[in-house]
Amino acid sequence: MQHLKVSKLITTFLLVCFLTLSIIPVAQANPTPQRNRQAGKKKAAKRIGIGAAIGAGAGALIGGRKGALIGAGAGAGGGAVYHVHKKRQYKKRSRR
Repeated sequence: MQHLKVSKLITTFLLVCFLTLSIIPVAQANPTPQRNRQAGKKKAAKRIGIGAAIGAGAGALIGGRKGALIGAGAGAGGGAVYHVHKKRQYKKRSRR
């Protein structure tokens, strides 16, 4: 008789522990880090390259070969600034 009471008590305790632990959401138990989709070498190269190409085209129309070189430099700088802006903007918006 005594053995049956102890067995029921242990079973009840284990059941309560199991139910309590099963209520915890999985998202809180194991958070996964988020990747910044706006950062990356490929995106940086693409943004800087597009800026340089647009700058070179505009510079060539305005001032020939020398204007194309100046425009390409300015466009590459603008593309780099734009890339940094997009990375920071993503970080600000995706804070927890």
